[in-house]
Amino acid sequence: MNPAIKIALVDDEILFRKGISFLLQREENIDVIFEASNGDELISQLNEREIKPDIIIMDLKMPILNGVEATKIIRKLFPDIKIIALTSYDTKSFIANMIQVGAVAYLIKNTTPKDLILTINEVAKKGFYYNENVLKTIQDTIVSPKNARGGLETNFLSPREIEILQLICQQKTTAEIAEHLFLSPRTIEGHRNNLLLKTESRNIAGLVVYAIQNDLAVLTI
Repeated sequence: MNPAIKIALVDDEILFRKGISFLLQREENIDVIFEASNGDELISQLNEREIKPDIIIMDLKMPILNGVEATKIIRKLFPDIKIIALTSYDTKSFIANMIQVGAVAYLIKNTTPKDLILTINEVAKKGFYYNENVLKTIQDTIVSPKNARGGLETNFLSPREIEILQLICQQKTTAEIAEHLFLSPRTIEGHRNNLLLKTESRNIAGLVVYAIQNDLAVLTI
């Protein structure tokens, strides 16, 4: 049996945060290890605690240190921790901004419990998860003509790396890619790490945006 997914909840609305915590603690494979009311409190807890969360579920608008600024800090200090934005803001600018600073999923607070749990499990398994609305925002906003890197050389990527990048964009896991290509998961991890270095991407979500910007793949859900 796989170890439980360790979650930290960050939201200044106590009643909402407690409700999410109660919901998630009912799941056998999810463990809420701590809560915080703002980004500053979150960073302090991350620095103090030996056991770190696998995933942080982060609100955007919070006092002292908001979710966007907290995400930027976490991406530098704790790059292995994945961040899911859970907010009441559903405008394209907020979605695009959070993805660009490092969030690997974006949910609106009126989402269903089923979708929240699905997103957590998909992020734990694949490294990112974008629903239909977020995919459309990536294509319309992050990958608009004015933001495209246009003509950027991509021939420094090997055919195998491009193939793996395309499979990542299909939201396949490392194990699924390995099985598809008849390679070991360790080999796939090596290629993925090379992709991150070569494209200067912060995480798997960044690889997806890079691939779309450079017409190397089409996002599917």
